[in-house]
Amino acid sequence: MTKRRSQHWFGGNGKDAFIHRSWMKNGGLPDDAFDGRPVIGICNTFSEFTPCNAHFRGLVEHIKAGVLEAGGLPLEFPVFSCGESNLRPTAMLFRNLASMDVEESIRGNPMDGVVLMAGCDKTTPSLVMGAASCDLPSIVISGGPMLNGRFKGKQIGSGTDVWKFSEDVRAGVMSEQEFANAESAMSRSPGHCMTMGTASTMASMVEALGIALPGNAAYPAVDAHRARLARMTGRRIVEMVHEDLRLSAILKREAFANAIRINGAIGGSTNAVVHLLAIAGRIGCELSLDDWDRFGRDIPTILDLMPSGRFLMEDFCYAGGLPAVMKEIAGLIELDAMTVTGRTVGENIAQAENFDPEVIRPTEKALTAQGGIAVLRGNLAPSGAIIKPSAASPGLMRHRGRAVVFEDIDHYKAVIDDPALDIDETCIMVLKNCGPKGYPGMAEVGNMALPQKLLQKGVRDMVRISDARMSGTAFGTVVLHVAPEAAVGGPLALVRNGDFIELDVDARKLHLDVSDAELDLRRQFWQAPVPAMDGGYQHLYTERVLQADRGADLDFLVGCRGAGIPRESH
Repeated sequence: MTKRRSQHWFGGNGKDAFIHRSWMKNGGLPDDAFDGRPVIGICNTFSEFTPCNAHFRGLVEHIKAGVLEAGGLPLEFPVFSCGESNLRPTAMLFRNLASMDVEESIRGNPMDGVVLMAGCDKTTPSLVMGAASCDLPSIVISGGPMLNGRFKGKQIGSGTDVWKFSEDVRAGVMSEQEFANAESAMSRSPGHCMTMGTASTMASMVEALGIALPGNAAYPAVDAHRARLARMTGRRIVEMVHEDLRLSAILKREAFANAIRINGAIGGSTNAVVHLLAIAGRIGCELSLDDWDRFGRDIPTILDLMPSGRFLMEDFCYAGGLPAVMKEIAGLIELDAMTVTGRTVGENIAQAENFDPEVIRPTEKALTAQGGIAVLRGNLAPSGAIIKPSAASPGLMRHRGRAVVFEDIDHYKAVIDDPALDIDETCIMVLKNCGPKGYPGMAEVGNMALPQKLLQKGVRDMVRISDARMSGTAFGTVVLHVAPEAAVGGPLALVRNGDFIELDVDARKLHLDVSDAELDLRRQFWQAPVPAMDGGYQHLYTERVLQADRGADLDFLVGCRGAGIPRESH
Protein backbone atom coordinates (compact mmCIF):
# COMPACT_ATOMS: atom_id res chain seq x y z
CA MET A 1 0.00 0.00 0.00
CA THR A 2 1.22 3.50 -0.88
CA LYS A 3 2.30 5.51 2.14
CA ARG A 4 -0.49 7.89 3.15
CA ARG A 5 0.23 11.57 2.95
CA SER A 6 -0.24 12.02 6.71
CA GLN A 7 2.39 9.37 7.41
CA HIS A 8 5.05 11.72 6.05
CA TRP A 9 4.37 13.65 9.27
CA PHE A 10 3.33 10.97 11.75
CA GLY A 11 5.05 7.79 10.57
CA GLY A 12 8.47 6.49 11.61
CA ASN A 13 10.70 6.81 14.67
CA GLY A 14 12.77 9.88 13.90
CA LYS A 15 12.94 13.26 15.58
CA ASP A 16 10.47 14.93 13.24
CA ALA A 17 7.80 12.25 13.68
CA PHE A 18 8.36 12.47 17.45
CA ILE A 19 7.68 16.24 17.30
CA HIS A 20 4.54 15.92 15.18
CA ARG A 21 3.03 13.10 17.28
CA SER A 22 4.03 14.42 20.68
CA TRP A 23 2.40 17.82 20.26
CA MET A 24 -0.77 16.25 18.85
CA LYS A 25 -0.97 14.01 21.92
CA ASN A 26 -1.46 17.01 24.23
CA GLY A 27 -5.13 16.83 23.24
CA GLY A 28 -5.45 13.26 24.49
CA LEU A 29 -4.89 11.31 21.27
CA PRO A 30 -3.65 7.74 21.90
CA ASP A 31 -0.70 6.09 20.17
CA ASP A 32 -2.83 4.22 17.64
CA ALA A 33 -4.32 7.48 16.30
CA PHE A 34 -1.15 7.67 14.19
CA ASP A 35 -1.11 4.08 12.94
CA GLY A 36 -1.69 5.01 9.31
CA ARG A 37 -5.48 5.44 9.38
CA PRO A 38 -6.76 8.26 7.13
CA VAL A 39 -6.38 11.71 8.67
CA ILE A 40 -9.36 13.83 7.64
CA GLY A 41 -9.14 17.60 7.75
CA ILE A 42 -12.47 19.27 8.47
CA CYS A 43 -12.39 22.76 6.97
CA ASN A 44 -14.81 24.80 9.09
CA THR A 45 -16.05 28.26 8.09
CA PHE A 46 -17.78 28.83 11.43
CA SER A 47 -17.89 32.47 12.51
CA GLU A 48 -20.31 34.44 14.63
CA PHE A 49 -19.89 37.22 12.07
CA THR A 50 -21.29 34.77 9.49
CA PRO A 51 -24.83 34.04 10.76
CA CYS A 52 -25.45 31.48 8.00
CA ASN A 53 -22.63 29.31 9.41
CA ALA A 54 -22.97 30.06 13.12
CA HIS A 55 -24.45 26.59 13.82
CA PHE A 56 -21.35 24.80 12.51
CA ARG A 57 -20.02 24.17 16.02
CA GLY A 58 -22.76 21.56 16.40
CA LEU A 59 -22.72 20.26 12.84
CA VAL A 60 -19.00 19.50 12.91
CA GLU A 61 -19.49 17.00 15.73
CA HIS A 62 -21.65 14.84 13.46
CA ILE A 63 -18.95 14.91 10.78
CA LYS A 64 -16.30 13.90 13.31
CA ALA A 65 -18.49 11.04 14.53
CA GLY A 66 -18.85 9.76 10.97
CA VAL A 67 -15.10 9.93 10.37
CA LEU A 68 -14.41 8.00 13.58
CA GLU A 69 -17.04 5.38 12.75
CA ALA A 70 -15.33 4.77 9.41
CA GLY A 71 -11.92 4.39 11.02
CA GLY A 72 -10.43 7.81 10.29
CA LEU A 73 -8.93 10.51 12.47
CA PRO A 74 -10.90 13.82 12.21
CA LEU A 75 -8.99 17.06 12.78
CA GLU A 76 -10.85 20.34 12.47
CA PHE A 77 -9.25 23.56 11.20
CA PRO A 78 -10.63 27.08 10.69
CA VAL A 79 -10.34 29.25 7.60
CA PHE A 80 -11.42 32.76 6.66
CA SER A 81 -15.22 32.96 6.67
CA CYS A 82 -16.80 35.11 3.96
CA GLY A 83 -20.02 36.25 5.62
CA GLU A 84 -22.31 37.91 3.08
CA SER A 85 -24.52 39.85 5.47
CA ASN A 86 -21.82 41.70 7.44
CA LEU A 87 -18.56 41.75 5.49
CA ARG A 88 -17.67 45.04 3.77
CA PRO A 89 -17.10 46.31 1.16
CA THR A 90 -18.29 42.95 -0.20
CA ALA A 91 -17.67 39.29 0.63
CA MET A 92 -16.68 38.73 -3.00
CA LEU A 93 -13.54 40.78 -2.42
CA PHE A 94 -12.39 38.11 0.04
CA ARG A 95 -13.50 34.95 -1.80
CA ASN A 96 -10.05 34.59 -3.37
CA LEU A 97 -8.28 35.37 -0.09
CA ALA A 98 -10.29 32.65 1.65
CA SER A 99 -9.44 30.22 -1.14
CA MET A 100 -5.75 30.89 -0.54
CA ASP A 101 -6.28 30.16 3.16
CA VAL A 102 -7.97 26.86 2.30
CA GLU A 103 -5.37 25.81 -0.26
CA GLU A 104 -2.35 26.49 1.93
CA SER A 105 -4.00 24.98 5.03
CA ILE A 106 -4.65 21.75 3.13
CA ARG A 107 -1.22 21.55 1.53
CA GLY A 108 0.71 22.47 4.64
CA ASN A 109 -0.97 20.08 7.08
CA PRO A 110 -0.90 16.27 7.48
CA MET A 111 -4.26 15.38 5.97
CA ASP A 112 -5.28 12.68 3.51
CA GLY A 113 -8.78 13.92 2.73
CA VAL A 114 -10.91 17.00 3.38
CA VAL A 115 -14.49 17.77 4.41
CA LEU A 116 -15.45 21.28 3.32
CA MET A 117 -18.06 22.89 5.61
CA ALA A 118 -19.78 25.57 3.55
CA GLY A 119 -22.96 27.60 3.84
CA CYS A 120 -22.99 31.34 3.26
CA ASP A 121 -22.64 32.47 -0.36
CA LYS A 122 -18.88 32.80 -0.87
CA THR A 123 -17.87 30.12 1.61
CA THR A 124 -18.79 27.40 -0.88
CA PRO A 125 -16.76 28.59 -3.88
CA SER A 126 -13.82 29.69 -1.73
CA LEU A 127 -13.54 26.23 -0.16
CA VAL A 128 -13.97 24.35 -3.43
CA MET A 129 -11.51 26.62 -5.26
CA GLY A 130 -8.86 26.10 -2.60
CA ALA A 131 -9.43 22.35 -2.45
CA ALA A 132 -9.41 22.08 -6.25
CA SER A 133 -5.94 23.63 -6.36
CA CYS A 134 -4.75 20.80 -4.06
CA ASP A 135 -6.77 17.90 -5.50
CA LEU A 136 -6.98 15.65 -2.46
CA PRO A 137 -10.09 13.51 -1.89
CA SER A 138 -12.61 16.19 -0.89
CA ILE A 139 -16.33 16.39 -0.17
CA VAL A 140 -18.66 19.30 0.62
CA ILE A 141 -21.32 19.46 3.32
CA SER A 142 -23.53 22.56 3.29
CA GLY A 143 -25.05 24.03 6.45
CA GLY A 144 -28.58 24.09 5.07
CA PRO A 145 -31.21 26.82 4.68
CA MET A 146 -33.24 28.51 7.41
CA LEU A 147 -36.85 27.57 8.00
CA ASN A 148 -39.34 29.48 5.86
CA GLY A 149 -39.97 33.05 6.94
CA ARG A 150 -43.48 33.83 8.20
CA PHE A 151 -45.05 37.30 8.36
CA LYS A 152 -48.74 38.16 8.75
CA GLY A 153 -49.76 34.60 7.99
CA LYS A 154 -47.75 34.40 4.76
CA GLN A 155 -44.39 32.98 3.75
CA ILE A 156 -41.63 35.51 3.19
CA GLY A 157 -38.23 34.84 1.70
CA SER A 158 -34.85 36.07 2.88
CA GLY A 159 -33.46 38.71 0.57
CA THR A 160 -36.26 38.55 -1.98
CA ASP A 161 -38.83 40.13 0.34
CA VAL A 162 -36.23 42.55 1.71
CA TRP A 163 -36.02 44.10 -1.75
CA LYS A 164 -39.82 44.08 -2.13
CA PHE A 165 -40.53 45.54 1.31
CA SER A 166 -37.85 48.21 0.94
CA GLU A 167 -39.39 49.36 -2.33
CA ASP A 168 -42.87 49.32 -0.74
CA VAL A 169 -41.67 51.55 2.12
CA ARG A 170 -40.13 54.01 -0.33
CA ALA A 171 -43.32 53.91 -2.40
CA GLY A 172 -45.41 54.66 0.70
CA VAL A 173 -47.45 51.43 0.65
CA MET A 174 -45.75 49.82 3.69
CA SER A 175 -45.09 51.49 7.03
CA GLU A 176 -41.69 51.60 8.66
CA GLN A 177 -43.15 49.75 11.65
CA GLU A 178 -44.32 46.90 9.42
CA PHE A 179 -40.87 46.85 7.85
CA ALA A 180 -39.30 46.55 11.31
CA ASN A 181 -41.70 43.75 12.29
CA ALA A 182 -40.82 41.78 9.16
CA GLU A 183 -37.14 41.91 10.13
CA SER A 184 -37.53 39.34 12.92
CA ALA A 185 -40.09 37.25 11.04
CA MET A 186 -37.77 36.61 8.11
CA SER A 187 -34.89 34.82 9.88
CA ARG A 188 -36.50 32.17 12.10
CA SER A 189 -33.75 29.61 12.60
CA PRO A 190 -30.06 28.91 11.99
CA GLY A 191 -29.09 28.47 8.36
CA HIS A 192 -28.56 30.41 5.17
CA CYS A 193 -31.12 32.10 2.88
CA MET A 194 -34.17 29.94 2.24
CA THR A 195 -34.77 31.49 -1.17
CA MET A 196 -32.79 30.39 -4.22
CA GLY A 197 -30.12 32.93 -3.37
CA THR A 198 -26.45 32.29 -3.91
CA ALA A 199 -26.09 30.13 -0.78
CA SER A 200 -28.89 27.77 -1.85
CA THR A 201 -27.66 27.91 -5.43
CA MET A 202 -24.10 26.96 -4.53
CA ALA A 203 -25.34 24.18 -2.23
CA SER A 204 -27.24 22.95 -5.28
CA MET A 205 -24.22 23.42 -7.54
CA VAL A 206 -21.92 21.23 -5.44
CA GLU A 207 -24.58 18.53 -5.43
CA ALA A 208 -25.04 18.93 -9.19
CA LEU A 209 -21.27 18.78 -9.73
CA GLY A 210 -21.20 15.54 -7.79
CA ILE A 211 -18.95 16.72 -4.94
CA ALA A 212 -21.61 16.53 -2.19
CA LEU A 213 -23.94 13.71 -1.18
CA PRO A 214 -27.45 13.60 -2.68
CA GLY A 215 -29.84 15.73 -0.64
CA ASN A 216 -27.15 18.24 0.32
CA ALA A 217 -28.86 21.25 -1.23
CA ALA A 218 -32.22 21.44 0.48
CA TYR A 219 -32.42 19.90 3.95
CA PRO A 220 -32.99 22.77 6.43
CA ALA A 221 -30.20 23.49 8.89
CA VAL A 222 -32.36 22.42 11.84
CA ASP A 223 -33.75 19.24 10.27
CA ALA A 224 -32.28 16.03 11.71
CA HIS A 225 -31.60 14.93 8.14
CA ARG A 226 -28.89 17.61 7.97
CA ALA A 227 -27.08 16.09 10.95
CA ARG A 228 -27.41 12.60 9.48
CA LEU A 229 -26.06 13.85 6.15
CA ALA A 230 -23.07 15.34 7.97
CA ARG A 231 -22.42 12.00 9.66
CA MET A 232 -22.62 10.14 6.35
CA THR A 233 -20.31 12.75 4.79
CA GLY A 234 -17.75 11.99 7.51
CA ARG A 235 -17.99 8.29 6.78
CA ARG A 236 -17.80 8.74 3.02
CA ILE A 237 -14.62 10.87 3.02
CA VAL A 238 -12.73 8.06 4.75
CA GLU A 239 -13.87 5.66 2.02
CA MET A 240 -12.86 8.21 -0.63
CA VAL A 241 -9.32 8.30 0.78
CA HIS A 242 -9.14 4.50 0.58
CA GLU A 243 -10.38 4.73 -3.03
CA ASP A 244 -8.13 7.72 -3.81
CA LEU A 245 -11.20 9.42 -5.32
CA ARG A 246 -10.00 12.97 -5.96
CA LEU A 247 -11.75 16.13 -7.15
CA SER A 248 -10.05 15.87 -10.54
CA ALA A 249 -11.87 12.57 -11.15
CA ILE A 250 -15.24 14.28 -10.62
CA LEU A 251 -14.88 17.89 -11.76
CA LYS A 252 -14.86 17.08 -15.47
CA ARG A 253 -16.48 19.11 -18.24
CA GLU A 254 -19.63 16.96 -18.07
CA ALA A 255 -19.99 17.81 -14.38
CA PHE A 256 -19.87 21.53 -15.12
CA ALA A 257 -22.33 21.06 -17.99
CA ASN A 258 -24.69 19.35 -15.54
CA ALA A 259 -24.33 22.16 -13.02
CA ILE A 260 -25.09 24.82 -15.63
CA ARG A 261 -28.19 22.96 -16.80
CA ILE A 262 -29.42 22.33 -13.28
CA ASN A 263 -28.82 25.99 -12.41
CA GLY A 264 -31.27 26.84 -15.18
CA ALA A 265 -33.79 24.30 -13.94
CA ILE A 266 -33.80 25.71 -10.40
CA GLY A 267 -33.65 29.41 -11.35
CA GLY A 268 -30.25 29.65 -9.70
CA SER A 269 -28.25 32.75 -8.86
CA THR A 270 -26.28 34.68 -11.46
CA ASN A 271 -23.37 34.48 -9.03
CA ALA A 272 -22.96 30.81 -9.93
CA VAL A 273 -21.45 32.03 -13.21
CA VAL A 274 -18.31 33.60 -11.73
CA HIS A 275 -17.97 30.86 -9.12
CA LEU A 276 -18.14 27.89 -11.51
CA LEU A 277 -15.76 29.61 -13.93
CA ALA A 278 -13.30 30.11 -11.09
CA ILE A 279 -13.62 26.51 -9.83
CA ALA A 280 -13.09 25.16 -13.35
CA GLY A 281 -10.01 27.34 -13.69
CA ARG A 282 -8.55 25.89 -10.48
CA ILE A 283 -9.08 22.23 -11.42
CA GLY A 284 -7.87 22.81 -14.99
CA CYS A 285 -11.16 22.14 -16.77
CA GLU A 286 -11.98 24.14 -19.88
CA LEU A 287 -15.09 26.25 -19.23
CA SER A 288 -16.05 29.59 -20.74
CA LEU A 289 -18.76 32.18 -20.33
CA ASP A 290 -20.23 31.05 -23.66
CA ASP A 291 -20.67 27.56 -22.19
CA TRP A 292 -23.34 29.04 -19.91
CA ASP A 293 -25.38 29.81 -23.00
CA ARG A 294 -24.34 26.64 -24.83
CA PHE A 295 -25.40 24.28 -22.04
CA GLY A 296 -28.15 26.28 -20.35
CA ARG A 297 -30.06 28.13 -23.05
CA ASP A 298 -32.88 25.63 -23.64
CA ILE A 299 -33.26 24.44 -20.06
CA PRO A 300 -36.74 25.04 -18.58
CA THR A 301 -36.96 26.53 -15.08
CA ILE A 302 -39.13 23.98 -13.27
CA LEU A 303 -38.54 24.89 -9.62
CA ASP A 304 -41.24 27.32 -8.47
CA LEU A 305 -39.12 29.03 -5.83
CA MET A 306 -38.33 32.64 -4.92
CA PRO A 307 -37.11 34.87 -6.46
CA SER A 308 -38.28 33.34 -9.76
CA GLY A 309 -41.37 31.70 -8.26
CA ARG A 310 -43.48 31.31 -5.11
CA PHE A 311 -42.07 28.73 -2.72
CA LEU A 312 -39.06 28.43 -0.41
CA MET A 313 -36.30 25.92 0.33
CA GLU A 314 -38.21 24.05 3.04
CA ASP A 315 -40.95 23.36 0.47
CA PHE A 316 -38.30 22.32 -2.06
CA CYS A 317 -36.77 19.88 0.42
CA TYR A 318 -40.00 18.06 1.19
CA ALA A 319 -40.99 18.04 -2.47
CA GLY A 320 -37.95 15.83 -3.16
CA GLY A 321 -35.02 18.23 -3.31
CA LEU A 322 -32.45 18.43 -6.06
CA PRO A 323 -32.51 14.71 -6.94
CA ALA A 324 -36.17 15.12 -7.96
CA VAL A 325 -35.30 18.10 -10.17
CA MET A 326 -32.43 16.18 -11.75
CA LYS A 327 -34.70 13.22 -12.46
CA GLU A 328 -37.30 15.50 -14.05
CA ILE A 329 -34.68 16.76 -16.54
CA ALA A 330 -32.75 13.49 -16.73
CA GLY A 331 -32.90 13.54 -20.52
CA LEU A 332 -30.98 16.83 -20.55
CA ILE A 333 -28.07 15.97 -18.23
CA GLU A 334 -25.02 13.70 -18.32
CA LEU A 335 -26.13 10.68 -16.30
CA ASP A 336 -22.76 8.90 -16.53
CA ALA A 337 -20.88 11.65 -14.67
CA MET A 338 -19.05 10.33 -11.58
CA THR A 339 -19.83 11.62 -8.08
CA VAL A 340 -18.38 11.42 -4.56
CA THR A 341 -20.72 8.54 -3.78
CA GLY A 342 -18.61 6.38 -6.11
CA ARG A 343 -21.70 6.06 -8.30
CA THR A 344 -22.88 7.99 -11.33
CA VAL A 345 -25.44 10.77 -11.40
CA GLY A 346 -27.92 8.37 -13.00
CA GLU A 347 -27.46 5.83 -10.23
CA ASN A 348 -27.81 8.51 -7.54
CA ILE A 349 -31.16 9.79 -8.81
CA ALA A 350 -32.69 6.47 -9.90
CA GLN A 351 -35.01 6.28 -6.88
CA ALA A 352 -35.77 10.02 -6.62
CA GLU A 353 -39.43 11.07 -6.41
CA ASN A 354 -41.28 14.35 -6.83
CA PHE A 355 -43.75 14.62 -3.97
CA ASP A 356 -45.15 18.04 -4.91
CA PRO A 357 -45.52 18.96 -8.60
CA GLU A 358 -46.60 22.46 -7.58
CA VAL A 359 -43.09 23.10 -6.24
CA ILE A 360 -41.11 20.98 -8.71
CA ARG A 361 -43.10 21.35 -11.88
CA PRO A 362 -43.15 18.93 -14.79
CA THR A 363 -41.26 20.33 -17.77
CA GLU A 364 -44.46 20.94 -19.74
CA LYS A 365 -45.59 23.35 -17.00
CA ALA A 366 -42.25 25.13 -16.52
CA LEU A 367 -42.06 28.62 -15.05
CA THR A 368 -39.86 29.66 -17.96
CA ALA A 369 -39.41 27.54 -21.07
CA GLN A 370 -35.89 28.88 -21.57
CA GLY A 371 -34.39 29.53 -18.16
CA GLY A 372 -30.74 29.51 -17.27
CA ILE A 373 -28.42 32.45 -17.68
CA ALA A 374 -28.40 34.41 -20.94
CA VAL A 375 -25.00 35.66 -22.11
CA LEU A 376 -25.22 39.01 -23.91
CA ARG A 377 -22.63 40.55 -26.21
CA GLY A 378 -22.25 43.72 -28.24
CA ASN A 379 -20.21 46.90 -28.34
CA LEU A 380 -21.21 47.64 -24.72
CA ALA A 381 -19.98 44.24 -23.48
CA PRO A 382 -17.34 42.84 -25.86
CA SER A 383 -16.35 40.16 -23.34
CA GLY A 384 -19.92 39.47 -22.30
CA ALA A 385 -22.62 40.32 -19.78
CA ILE A 386 -25.37 38.19 -18.25
CA ILE A 387 -29.06 38.33 -17.37
CA LYS A 388 -31.37 35.89 -15.57
CA PRO A 389 -34.52 35.58 -17.71
CA SER A 390 -36.55 33.71 -15.08
CA ALA A 391 -36.29 36.70 -12.71
CA ALA A 392 -36.85 39.41 -15.35
CA SER A 393 -39.96 41.10 -16.76
CA PRO A 394 -40.95 39.55 -20.12
CA GLY A 395 -41.99 42.95 -21.47
CA LEU A 396 -38.50 44.36 -20.94
CA MET A 397 -36.52 41.53 -22.49
CA ARG A 398 -36.43 43.50 -25.71
CA HIS A 399 -36.09 47.20 -25.00
CA ARG A 400 -34.46 50.38 -26.28
CA GLY A 401 -34.11 53.26 -23.86
CA ARG A 402 -32.28 56.41 -22.93
CA ALA A 403 -29.35 55.93 -20.55
CA VAL A 404 -29.38 57.54 -17.11
CA VAL A 405 -25.81 57.18 -15.89
CA PHE A 406 -24.41 56.84 -12.38
CA GLU A 407 -20.62 57.10 -12.29
CA ASP A 408 -20.32 54.96 -9.16
CA ILE A 409 -22.42 53.73 -6.25
CA ASP A 410 -21.97 56.93 -4.27
CA HIS A 411 -23.22 59.01 -7.19
CA TYR A 412 -26.22 56.71 -7.53
CA LYS A 413 -27.12 57.02 -3.84
CA ALA A 414 -26.75 60.80 -3.94
CA VAL A 415 -29.14 61.44 -6.83
CA ILE A 416 -31.53 58.49 -7.20
CA ASP A 417 -34.34 60.08 -5.18
CA ASP A 418 -33.76 63.64 -6.36
CA PRO A 419 -37.11 64.79 -7.83
CA ALA A 420 -35.15 66.67 -10.48
CA LEU A 421 -33.50 63.48 -11.82
CA ASP A 422 -34.39 63.25 -15.51
CA ILE A 423 -35.69 59.69 -15.63
CA ASP A 424 -38.86 57.79 -16.51
CA GLU A 425 -39.79 54.11 -16.68
CA THR A 426 -38.61 53.80 -20.31
CA CYS A 427 -35.06 54.78 -19.39
CA ILE A 428 -32.17 52.39 -18.80
CA MET A 429 -30.25 52.84 -15.56
CA VAL A 430 -26.47 52.44 -16.00
CA LEU A 431 -24.10 51.99 -13.06
CA LYS A 432 -20.32 52.17 -13.54
CA ASN A 433 -17.21 51.31 -11.52
CA CYS A 434 -18.71 48.46 -9.50
CA GLY A 435 -16.81 45.58 -11.08
CA PRO A 436 -13.94 43.49 -9.69
CA LYS A 437 -11.43 46.33 -9.70
CA GLY A 438 -13.84 49.24 -9.48
CA TYR A 439 -15.70 48.60 -6.24
CA PRO A 440 -13.37 46.73 -5.44
CA GLY A 441 -14.74 43.19 -5.32
CA MET A 442 -17.75 43.41 -7.65
CA ALA A 443 -20.42 44.06 -5.00
CA GLU A 444 -24.08 43.03 -5.16
CA VAL A 445 -25.38 46.46 -6.13
CA GLY A 446 -26.50 45.76 -9.69
CA ASN A 447 -30.18 45.46 -8.79
CA MET A 448 -30.41 49.21 -8.17
CA ALA A 449 -33.51 50.39 -6.34
CA LEU A 450 -35.73 52.44 -8.62
CA PRO A 451 -36.26 56.20 -8.15
CA GLN A 452 -38.83 56.96 -5.46
CA LYS A 453 -40.90 59.09 -7.80
CA LEU A 454 -41.34 56.11 -10.16
CA LEU A 455 -42.09 53.68 -7.34
CA GLN A 456 -44.87 55.99 -6.21
CA LYS A 457 -46.33 55.74 -9.73
CA GLY A 458 -46.42 51.93 -9.38
CA VAL A 459 -43.33 51.18 -11.47
CA ARG A 460 -41.59 48.04 -10.14
CA ASP A 461 -39.03 47.15 -12.83
CA MET A 462 -36.74 48.87 -15.29
CA VAL A 463 -33.75 47.74 -17.33
CA ARG A 464 -30.60 48.16 -15.26
CA ILE A 465 -27.05 47.61 -16.54
CA SER A 466 -23.78 47.46 -14.59
CA ASP A 467 -20.44 45.73 -14.15
CA ALA A 468 -21.61 44.69 -10.67
CA ARG A 469 -23.27 41.52 -9.40
CA MET A 470 -26.63 41.15 -7.67
CA SER A 471 -27.80 38.96 -4.84
CA GLY A 472 -29.17 35.62 -5.91
CA THR A 473 -32.28 36.55 -3.94
CA ALA A 474 -32.89 39.60 -6.14
CA PHE A 475 -35.07 39.94 -9.21
CA GLY A 476 -35.73 42.26 -12.10
CA THR A 477 -34.51 42.95 -15.63
CA VAL A 478 -30.92 43.43 -14.53
CA VAL A 479 -27.92 43.10 -16.83
CA LEU A 480 -24.82 42.22 -14.82
CA HIS A 481 -21.10 41.40 -15.01
CA VAL A 482 -20.48 43.70 -18.01
CA ALA A 483 -16.94 42.96 -19.18
CA PRO A 484 -14.53 44.60 -19.51
CA GLU A 485 -15.62 46.66 -16.51
CA ALA A 486 -15.64 50.46 -16.42
CA ALA A 487 -12.64 50.72 -14.08
CA VAL A 488 -10.32 49.22 -16.72
CA GLY A 489 -11.70 51.40 -19.51
CA GLY A 490 -14.32 49.04 -20.91
CA PRO A 491 -17.03 50.58 -23.13
CA LEU A 492 -19.30 50.89 -20.09
CA ALA A 493 -16.98 53.66 -18.86
CA LEU A 494 -17.82 55.72 -21.95
CA VAL A 495 -21.63 55.73 -21.67
CA ARG A 496 -23.14 59.19 -21.15
CA ASN A 497 -26.56 60.47 -20.15
CA GLY A 498 -28.83 60.53 -23.16
CA ASP A 499 -27.15 57.71 -25.08
CA PHE A 500 -29.55 55.05 -26.30
CA ILE A 501 -29.00 51.40 -25.45
CA GLU A 502 -30.65 48.36 -27.04
CA LEU A 503 -31.28 45.14 -25.11
CA ASP A 504 -32.50 42.05 -26.96
CA VAL A 505 -32.22 38.95 -24.80
CA ASP A 506 -33.47 36.52 -27.46
CA ALA A 507 -30.80 37.82 -29.85
CA ARG A 508 -28.26 37.90 -26.97
CA LYS A 509 -27.57 41.54 -27.87
CA LEU A 510 -26.46 44.52 -25.77
CA HIS A 511 -25.72 47.50 -27.98
CA LEU A 512 -24.78 51.13 -27.29
CA ASP A 513 -26.11 53.35 -30.09
CA VAL A 514 -22.95 55.44 -30.33
CA SER A 515 -20.52 55.35 -33.24
CA ASP A 516 -17.05 53.86 -32.94
CA ALA A 517 -15.57 57.24 -33.83
CA GLU A 518 -17.42 58.93 -30.98
CA LEU A 519 -16.39 56.22 -28.54
CA ASP A 520 -12.75 56.62 -29.61
CA LEU A 521 -13.03 60.35 -28.96
CA ARG A 522 -14.53 59.80 -25.52
CA ARG A 523 -11.82 57.27 -24.69
CA GLN A 524 -9.17 59.96 -25.11
CA PHE A 525 -10.63 61.85 -22.15
CA TRP A 526 -11.25 58.81 -19.92
CA GLN A 527 -9.26 58.54 -16.70
CA ALA A 528 -9.01 55.43 -14.55
CA PRO A 529 -10.50 55.81 -11.06
CA VAL A 530 -8.14 56.03 -8.10
CA PRO A 531 -7.96 52.68 -6.22
CA ALA A 532 -9.84 52.59 -2.93
CA MET A 533 -6.78 51.45 -0.97
CA ASP A 534 -3.02 51.56 -1.45
CA GLY A 535 -1.26 48.51 -0.03
CA GLY A 536 -2.60 45.43 1.72
CA TYR A 537 -4.77 42.70 0.27
CA GLN A 538 -7.01 45.16 -1.60
CA HIS A 539 -3.98 46.43 -3.49
CA LEU A 540 -2.98 42.88 -4.42
CA TYR A 541 -6.56 42.12 -5.43
CA THR A 542 -7.00 45.11 -7.73
CA GLU A 543 -3.60 44.49 -9.32
CA ARG A 544 -4.19 40.81 -10.10
CA VAL A 545 -7.94 40.13 -10.35
CA LEU A 546 -9.30 38.78 -13.63
CA GLN A 547 -12.47 40.08 -15.25
CA ALA A 548 -15.91 38.60 -14.60
CA ASP A 549 -15.93 36.54 -17.79
CA ARG A 550 -12.93 34.64 -16.38
CA GLY A 551 -14.39 34.07 -12.92
CA ALA A 552 -12.82 37.09 -11.14
CA ASP A 553 -10.09 34.89 -9.68
CA LEU A 554 -6.59 36.24 -9.07
CA ASP A 555 -4.44 35.48 -12.09
CA PHE A 556 -1.71 33.71 -10.10
CA LEU A 557 -4.22 31.37 -8.39
CA VAL A 558 -5.56 29.76 -11.57
CA GLY A 559 -4.55 26.12 -11.89
CA CYS A 560 -4.06 22.99 -9.79
CA ARG A 561 -0.81 22.99 -7.84
CA GLY A 562 -1.44 19.67 -6.12
CA ALA A 563 -0.74 18.60 -2.55
CA GLY A 564 2.83 17.37 -2.68
CA ILE A 565 4.65 16.84 0.60
CA PRO A 566 6.32 20.10 1.68
CA ARG A 567 9.83 20.15 3.17
CA GLU A 568 10.12 19.26 6.83
CA SER A 569 9.73 22.17 9.25
CA HIS A 570 12.56 21.28 11.66
